[in-house]
Amino acid sequence: MLRSAVPEVIDNVASHASALKAHRQSLKNREKNRQFRARLRNALRSIRTAIDGNDLAAAKGALKETISLIDKMTSKGVIHRNAASRYKSRLTTRLGGKSKAA
Repeated sequence: MLRSAVPEVIDNVASHASALKAHRQSLKNREKNRQFRARLRNALRSIRTAIDGNDLAAAKGALKETISLIDKMTSKGVIHRNAASRYKSRLTTRLGGKSKAA
């Protein structure tokens, strides 16, 4: 069971069972989505630093893992499919530009 960093507030939630359950689920989903987005930001940051540091071998390996993470987030509905395509396109273009220059 995930422990949310945000305390559960019951005062503003309806009192019937289905609304309470929906509220609990929304808190869990929000925490999972926050963790996914943090993982994505860290992955993007590591790829960008690898590309800027001309460590192309590490960047190519990290790109494969990051694209997998992006696709997983898209399938779960954490990010929009157009945003996923934009991330993947910009990363591959950036890596391809560095490969040609090197």
